[in-house]
Amino acid sequence: MTHRNAPPFRADHVGSFLRPKFLLDAREQRAKGAITAEQLRAVEDQAITEIVRFQEDVGLQSITDGEFRRTYFHIDFLEQLGGVKTDIPVTIIRPDGTEELAPPVMRVIGKVEHVKDIQRADFEYLKAQVSAGRTPKVTIPSPTMLHFRGGRAGISKEHYPELDPAFYDDVAQAYGDELRSLAAAGSTYVQMDDTNLAYLCDDKMREAARSRGDDPNELPHRYAKFINKVVAQKPAGMTLAMHLCRGNFKSTHAAAGNYEPVAEALLAEMNLDAYFMEYDDERSGDFRPLRYLPKGKTVVLGLVTTKFGEMEAKDLLKRRIDEAAKYAPLDQLCLSPQCGFSSTVHGNNIAVQAQRDKLRLVVEVAQDVWG
Repeated sequence: MTHRNAPPFRADHVGSFLRPKFLLDAREQRAKGAITAEQLRAVEDQAITEIVRFQEDVGLQSITDGEFRRTYFHIDFLEQLGGVKTDIPVTIIRPDGTEELAPPVMRVIGKVEHVKDIQRADFEYLKAQVSAGRTPKVTIPSPTMLHFRGGRAGISKEHYPELDPAFYDDVAQAYGDELRSLAAAGSTYVQMDDTNLAYLCDDKMREAARSRGDDPNELPHRYAKFINKVVAQKPAGMTLAMHLCRGNFKSTHAAAGNYEPVAEALLAEMNLDAYFMEYDDERSGDFRPLRYLPKGKTVVLGLVTTKFGEMEAKDLLKRRIDEAAKYAPLDQLCLSPQCGFSSTVHGNNIAVQAQRDKLRLVVEVAQDVWG
């Protein structure tokens, strides 16, 4: 087995980390107008410097800013594109007292375009903190997020009487502009976070897509073409990965189901370099869908959960990697937690120490398996 010098790494991670209290306090002060945006950014800088050290100490090769400047993994980015407007999300309390985040509705109200660099300044700060020999990673939401939640109804008919090809082309162009701006700053590793493809494995979500006028069997293939329009604009030398998420708000999940309904579109049709796939419990089904993985692509197995603090047994993780290797070559597999530790500012119900222990576990198991 070869050691990997290019991303994704044998021990990798999805990107977000629990926010330290001093950062949450500063965000609250900023919301009240008690401190300026510049003062908040200085606090974010400090928190990011610390989380970079943390990742390096644990032994990770890919380093993120923990998404410490974000409230939500997707909205903060997408609403900076021209033509996109967001309605604020609300938390719904279910009858049994549990919480659910009603996803914010993003609407396309004009021509989608890249009106400014979105992640570049954040990346430049991150890169300056990362030690030589490690790779800073940028996480951005998948472009499919602009279509899936609202469907046709969420996209301006005036600006886009037909979605294909104009809407998909404009979004891909905007993403291409952002990737080029990142590459110009030295970025070589970008991950797109996508909840939609995993949601299309879930019968309830498939039904919801139908009710919006979309065919859940056709959507994954349409999204593959859409993603490929972005990949076609990817700068040379950049690794472009996708993380498939089933929902992670405060340790809950939004979708369940085997990857089979989307596996072929995802692994064989999308021209991505790598996929982070959640496999932390039976909600994800078996590894058979990995049979579609072509040569030259990598799947990062999300076998370690970030939802709960209990530690997985090393032997169990190794057995599951062996199981996956029956369907895809071991050399094309890596290991990571199933999701970030804090997809939204609220964080998962897991302790800071468990966050460290889980990442150490990923690093140690990867060393045992791949050397």
